[in-house]
Amino acid sequence: MLATGAVAVTLEDNADQPLLEPGVGETPLWRQTRLTGLYPADTDMAAVLATFPEQALADGSQRVEILEDKDWEREWMQHYRPMRFGTRLWVCPSWITPPEPDAVNLMLDPGLAFGTGTHATTELCLRQLDELSPVGMTAVDYGCGSGILAVAALKLGAARVLGVDNDPQALVASRDNAGRNAIPEQLLPLALPGDIPMDQWSGNSDLVMANILAGPLLELSDTLLRFLRPGGTMLLSGLLNTQAGELCEHYRRRIRLSVSAEKDGWVCLRGTLPG
Repeated sequence: MLATGAVAVTLEDNADQPLLEPGVGETPLWRQTRLTGLYPADTDMAAVLATFPEQALADGSQRVEILEDKDWEREWMQHYRPMRFGTRLWVCPSWITPPEPDAVNLMLDPGLAFGTGTHATTELCLRQLDELSPVGMTAVDYGCGSGILAVAALKLGAARVLGVDNDPQALVASRDNAGRNAIPEQLLPLALPGDIPMDQWSGNSDLVMANILAGPLLELSDTLLRFLRPGGTMLLSGLLNTQAGELCEHYRRRIRLSVSAEKDGWVCLRGTLPG
């Protein structure tokens, strides 16, 4: 498709097949895949199809349709609206005026990195943050994605938050969203996992947040606990209610976690490190 002039190519599940977290070493595949190519309107699609392998066309079905021309940038923007989390916190797209100017408003641009507030796990974490009221806390957001949790904690009064992600694009997105919310760089240092100044952060965090997946939460338990000071709070999400028991048991020797919130089968675990 790209070789024949497609300006965008998308692969999607064509059978509504749920793929949750794969096991170690597993590479799950969709049973059916829908391949979509977007071409300029004047493209000779018969000529394009003639270049495809005959077997590929024989094994599936295909159709060509004309799309109405739209302002595509504004088209996707209309799907994001201000959302309220807890009693004080709002997440607002940066192009929309906050509905409650006096509330705690986090201005966000959805981008390549995960975390816009629309996923249940992000919502659970944001509501927990609002409930915790992290005024004056030092925190770590491990797997910061768009920076939504880190920026929310700072907007709710946290003193300093370390954002960590293994994707450099996530760190760029976090920095952009911090700037959008007038967060000074020194209040939100960002780092790849291998670049964290642990001499500054080890045992000094009042709050550790990680909204990732159950597998990494198990593998990173020592790392996450290393940040936390005695009496500090841990928030873990990105896991299904069926995975909560294993996570709680894994962490139980050092910190007792329990399900603090649940939505659509996803849960948030919360606990306090003994002091």
